[in-house]
Amino acid sequence: MTAADPTTTTDTPRPPEGDWLGTPYLKFTREGAFGVCRLDRPAARNAMTPAMYFGIRYAVRHVDADPDLAGLLITGTGDVFAPGGDMGGGDGSDDWLTFGSALGMDVTPFETLRQSVKPVVSAVNGLCQGGGLQIAMCSDMAVVSDRATFRVPELFRGIADTYYSQMLTRLIGPVRTRDLMFTGRTLSAQEACEWGMVARVVPHDELLDTAREVLTQCSRTAPGARGLVKSSIDNYLGLFDRIGMQASLSAPEVIEGFRAFKERRSPEWVHPDLRTEGRL
Repeated sequence: MTAADPTTTTDTPRPPEGDWLGTPYLKFTREGAFGVCRLDRPAARNAMTPAMYFGIRYAVRHVDADPDLAGLLITGTGDVFAPGGDMGGGDGSDDWLTFGSALGMDVTPFETLRQSVKPVVSAVNGLCQGGGLQIAMCSDMAVVSDRATFRVPELFRGIADTYYSQMLTRLIGPVRTRDLMFTGRTLSAQEACEWGMVARVVPHDELLDTAREVLTQCSRTAPGARGLVKSSIDNYLGLFDRIGMQASLSAPEVIEGFRAFKERRSPEWVHPDLRTEGRL
């Protein structure tokens, strides 16, 4: 499969095709043996629209099907890897797939990352939370900058994220999962590594070189045998409560969580004495 003609690739949002990932906020480049997917939406701190989520999902399958590419590297720009979904619903520039119509659609890349044929490494360059942290954890490896931070804020938004509760319990145990999810606290890169959420922490200036070297090492392993090991690990991670999580997305708490986020205040379920200035 060859790269898309650069003369036909504009910033006009449209469904993915070739090396175009469907949105101007994702950049796909070919760098030697690897495809590189960069989240590039600095004006919104890389907040992810549904088209961005779907574009990463497409990038994984695109690399899997391309005989010229051995693996995929995912990274962000500036001081942000990915903060999760854009609760503002985007700015209209991803209108081929709007946030509202996507609520009942499976556009996220998490399962696709877990099932990828070729190795996927996330180079976490900064702030990483929500869906961004899921991308890092579902990649084959996550190499992170010593400046990176990690957070799971879904319960502040009223979202019963059973995917997180399933995966985190397997990765870091139930005690630390409760600590992370029930308090919404921020972890440093070193803490995340010590807890087993990410593979390696490196000096920020060495991040991309180290991530490429890790991806190179992974790509040298036998693909058939690696796939069997990956399947075994995937079985251990298990399935999450899809029905319960889907039901929570239309519950009153999510509506209130969304409003509170937009209005930069604490949700109404927080006791008046415990509310804070600004959003949680």
